[in-house]
Amino acid sequence: MPPLHDIDTIVFDILGTLVDDTAGLRAALAELVPDTGRVDDLVALWDRCISTEQRRIIDRERAYVPGAVLDREAAQMVVDAAGLSDPAVVDTLVHAARQRPAWPDSADGLARLGADHELIGLSNADATDLLRMNASAGLRWHTALSTQAVGTYKPDPAVYQLAIDCAGGSPDRMLMVATHAWDLRGAQAAGLRTAYLERPGGDPPAAGDRFDMHLGALAELTGVLRP
Repeated sequence: MPPLHDIDTIVFDILGTLVDDTAGLRAALAELVPDTGRVDDLVALWDRCISTEQRRIIDRERAYVPGAVLDREAAQMVVDAAGLSDPAVVDTLVHAARQRPAWPDSADGLARLGADHELIGLSNADATDLLRMNASAGLRWHTALSTQAVGTYKPDPAVYQLAIDCAGGSPDRMLMVATHAWDLRGAQAAGLRTAYLERPGGDPPAAGDRFDMHLGALAELTGVLRP
């Protein structure tokens, strides 16, 4: 893996890349629905609901609403699909979905990389949710950016421009790290360098993707960036 000595800023996706995005939701559903296979289906339904509505907002088919609204819509869809009759379950799932523990190597990896590089978190999470999550998961940034600031969601080009403007430098001196190939394609189109990070439940690169790095673990970044 060739070193990237000219990277000044590392931009991290957060949901799924640095935190286990479905852990809290999965745990709550496991208590409500005893069938493990059914839980997997309901988590997938939640994800589809969120991604579908975000895409509609990106495509200007729907006016922007914050992630908290989409979470509640997804929760209602999951409750209906599971046949759960207690209306309080919607609130339970919305709260549970915000419990996102960091992957074991995330906090240490950020601490090491942040000693020599500017770190920007760039997330589809709402600003308040993002700050709460970063604190509870022990994640530390120079800057944490929510797509809420530009009223859209990744992979809208405006989101990556938000990070570029924040860094104030050339995008080719910025590295986007994500476990979602669709996110990296958006960053690549905006001129950023890209690194795919393997995580459970990630969106692996397709045959035609050409990212700058493919990482099996976050610690591998330390060896390829300048000291």
